[in-house]
Amino acid sequence: MIGLRYVYAVCRPFSTPLQAQLSGVAGDPPRLLTHHGLVAVVSHVPEADFAEEPLRAHLEDLDWLTGVARAHQGVIDALTTVTTPLPLRLGTVFRDDSGVRTMIEAREESFRHTLDRLEGRVEWGVKVFLEDAPKPEAAAPAARPASGRDYLRQRRSQTKSQDELWQRAELFATQLHETLSRVAEDSRLHAPQNPALSGASGRNVLNAAYLVPRAGSEEFVEKVDQTKGELPGIRVELTGPWAAYSFAGDTAPESASDEERPNAKERS
Repeated sequence: MIGLRYVYAVCRPFSTPLQAQLSGVAGDPPRLLTHHGLVAVVSHVPEADFAEEPLRAHLEDLDWLTGVARAHQGVIDALTTVTTPLPLRLGTVFRDDSGVRTMIEAREESFRHTLDRLEGRVEWGVKVFLEDAPKPEAAAPAARPASGRDYLRQRRSQTKSQDELWQRAELFATQLHETLSRVAEDSRLHAPQNPALSGASGRNVLNAAYLVPRAGSEEFVEKVDQTKGELPGIRVELTGPWAAYSFAGDTAPESASDEERPNAKERS
């Protein structure tokens, strides 16, 4: 395929081959472009889809964007099994190999510093949810209020109970974060997930990422598993190991000319 260059990640040279059947964005297998002792993992993508104007239109197409994100993540996951990749933003595209080399030269010092910091480490994600209260038809029927005063008293009691549950969940999440931060080398607190976008049930109390040495991952996972089921109504979810997205910093190019990067808009 002849087209633009889609860049997934930058890493140091590695000897273990990637999966033979690995397919990247737009179906093109990724290849390694070595420059100044660093490796950019790239594949070809069609200009008809990834130049600035068509890409802007595609970013409004959730199905198309989901497919690109899955292919992008598939390459990053494959890299994570053989090396420590520094993922670039979704949709980082250059005109040709020369543009990719220019990007490496411009960010070389930053790339090397970050790769040194992340070497041999992975990211684990931990989320804490307060489970949704039972639906009215599933809950035990409450006594019918005899008066407006009784109704207000019931409402205050329900509100107090919900507030107490939330406070308990917040305390649990704070203590869990403190415990895991002592095991991890670094951590990031992200904004709570919107259930309408994530599809997860319950209210997201903690949404955190932890940078953990590969050799310490077993201990980290055990710490998380020990908390599952500790409190009724609170759910703990663990994901990973991932490439260290949350600790990579702004690894997309700071700037690029029109010749180097036809798509000015990049998505993280």
